[in-house]
Amino acid sequence: MTFSREQIERGRSYHRPRYLTELADFALGVGVLALLAFTGVCDAFLPDWSWWAQAVVCPTIVLGLLTLVRLPISHWRDYVREHRWGLSTQSLGGWLADVAKGFAVSALLATILLSGLVALARWTDAWPLVAAPLAAAFVVFFTFVAPVVLEPIFNKFKSLEDQELAADLRGLSERVGVPVRDVLVADASRRTTKSNAYVSGFGATRRVVLYDTLLEQMKPAELRAVLAHELAHRKHGDVAKLSAILVVAAIGLVVLLWAVLGVEAADPRSIPLAMLVVILASPVVFVVLAAIARRAEYRADRFALAATRDLGALEAAFTGLVDANVADLDPPRVVYYLKYTHPTVPERLDALRRTARNEGLEAA
Repeated sequence: MTFSREQIERGRSYHRPRYLTELADFALGVGVLALLAFTGVCDAFLPDWSWWAQAVVCPTIVLGLLTLVRLPISHWRDYVREHRWGLSTQSLGGWLADVAKGFAVSALLATILLSGLVALARWTDAWPLVAAPLAAAFVVFFTFVAPVVLEPIFNKFKSLEDQELAADLRGLSERVGVPVRDVLVADASRRTTKSNAYVSGFGATRRVVLYDTLLEQMKPAELRAVLAHELAHRKHGDVAKLSAILVVAAIGLVVLLWAVLGVEAADPRSIPLAMLVVILASPVVFVVLAAIARRAEYRADRFALAATRDLGALEAAFTGLVDANVADLDPPRVVYYLKYTHPTVPERLDALRRTARNEGLEAA
């Protein structure tokens, strides 16, 4: 067995309370939105303004209430408990600033989408025929601009300063046919000791990002393996594919809103109900997205093994991430299917070792 009983129990001890708080968070969201949607309480928060003014302010008011109601749970889960586990490097002021930034971004996006929905419904009874392609276009546009507009709100990025390592990683990218001009480093250490790497955007905004914590915790061979994995996502167009799936989900959501709201979509007071529909539909959408994402992760792992021919480096990278991120090595199945966009580390290592045996590779 790769992992000790202590590592397994540590992951369970860390994650089980988090799962419960996430469930409570979801239940609170549903409860608040249902209260606002079905009791008329929302009317007390809406001034006697024109419809467009109400449509603009209502999403911010509703999200503000949701944020305040959920704040005690998120404070305990994401600040107090992270400090107790030695995983957070953030001050209370820094954490609250991130909460405020997240609220501002969410409020802006919700205002654009929901006030646009009300405006379309007031313009034409056939609003779903207009809303569906607009929602699809918004998803594509948002995926494209997020790396250069959204991500810099929460992190600062700079080029990899270790020139020897940067040249090594660029050489790897050229060998696998996915050349990159730059590998960016995010200043994650000002928030956390956890490590990660990811790809985002597509076309002119696509980027490969490494956490600065990852650079501190991993050896060059392990970083090479991690980068090869991320390059696989670029080579196979996984971000664009995810965007396409979200386009389908957005169109489906428009149809669902039409079925639930009908002509009531023209009334700004229907916004809480629209948000309730979205929150209730989100687990279904995420189950599908997570299943597809897990398949992409397996494929990226196989690509990384073929690119580096170094099973030992991949094993070391994964086991290092288990300790750094306190991974849950054996999550409950219902949580796994609802939440996990990546297979568990034991699943990934088993798959890699089978592939390595089939190709005659051995761990270094």
